[in-house]
Amino acid sequence: MQFYASAVFWRGFQAFVDPILATFSGWSSGAFAAAISLQRGESGLISPFVGAMLDRFGPKWVMLFGIVVTGAAFAIMSQMQTLWHFYAAVLLLAFGMSFGTYIVFVATVGNWFIRQRAKALSMLMTFSAVGAFVLPLIVWAIASFGWRAVLLWIGIGFWVFGIPVALMMRRRPEDYGMLPDGESEFEVNATNEAGGRYRRRVREVSIGVREVLRLRAFWQLAIAVSLGQLVSSTNLFHLPALLEYDLSIWLASAAAGAVAIGDILGRVSIGFIGDRFDKRLILTLAFVVQMAGVGALAMINSDFFGISWGLIPLPVFVLGFGLGFGASIPLRLAILADYFGRRSYGSVVGIASSVSAIFGVAGPLFVGFMYDFTDSYRPGYAFMALMILPALPLTMTLESQSRVAAKVRQATRHRVRRLAIGR
Repeated sequence: MQFYASAVFWRGFQAFVDPILATFSGWSSGAFAAAISLQRGESGLISPFVGAMLDRFGPKWVMLFGIVVTGAAFAIMSQMQTLWHFYAAVLLLAFGMSFGTYIVFVATVGNWFIRQRAKALSMLMTFSAVGAFVLPLIVWAIASFGWRAVLLWIGIGFWVFGIPVALMMRRRPEDYGMLPDGESEFEVNATNEAGGRYRRRVREVSIGVREVLRLRAFWQLAIAVSLGQLVSSTNLFHLPALLEYDLSIWLASAAAGAVAIGDILGRVSIGFIGDRFDKRLILTLAFVVQMAGVGALAMINSDFFGISWGLIPLPVFVLGFGLGFGASIPLRLAILADYFGRRSYGSVVGIASSVSAIFGVAGPLFVGFMYDFTDSYRPGYAFMALMILPALPLTMTLESQSRVAAKVRQATRHRVRRLAIGR
């Protein structure tokens, strides 16, 4: 489901920008971007509620509701005739996808793994990256059958694929007599008798939502990853930008889709190194690479510093943007679980997603309106490259997991003492 949602919306929806704008000649890039930003903003507002629902009721019925609504939203969008129809369909789509996709998947996988959490999340997120390879197919389908028919098929696809998946979702292994990471009680006891290594490896913090929101580490991480989200949210205009830079439709769609190559490399690599090295350092490096990628996008077929760059920056964009963004996704999710535990993981991810959504709203709006004012996507993407810079010190100075846990224990003891004195 992660693959399908990415293929048709998170990565594939950029294929619909030019065909829809060509159909409705009075619409501007800024107006289109505003609708997508509205979708992301609404998703951000809904995300904490979705996380709380997941922690309370589990993923199956939450996802089932979301998938049904998402399919209906795409079907309605396929029949739109005016701009307000588009906005209404996008609002419904935001509601459905919030309940039916990303947060549901992340919270569930995070609850089923501890020691191998980074690996599991990187596998999940890799399927999202693979969805980008479908972009040329979507471009071909729109050219052959029209964007209305393709949107309708996408909506039906959500029902066909999503409903069976939703019915298979389960909240956490303990509810079914199992343990995280596929361990058994026998294996845990045997390892503990051999020296207690397992207990030390899976020892995890358990912090409630209120405590999490009081921690500087949470807000520091949330703002840092939101700056990365600000840049990644502008992928809506990757294909139109490449077309503006005089690439053919097939080369442009292949390049925009090939971002998945770097994306996959980033996500898969985290599966091998994410649980072995300091995640803060790896996340910082991921932001540096993403910054180089989006900067390269602004330089394709341009004259910069008196140099005609031609297509030299194209592979830097494809690999850099994809690699940096791809590595950051499982890392940020694993860090949230490592620092704050599984107790309220769905709610924590939902709140972090809300913060990211605020930045994600601004990205497409800025690039879209910059194009309306300058008749070029270059200024917008050049500015986006600079916006990642503040994320670097935020991740590099993030407190260690043990220090955050110590602060929580100290705050808890302080509250207990105050309650005892009050009595």
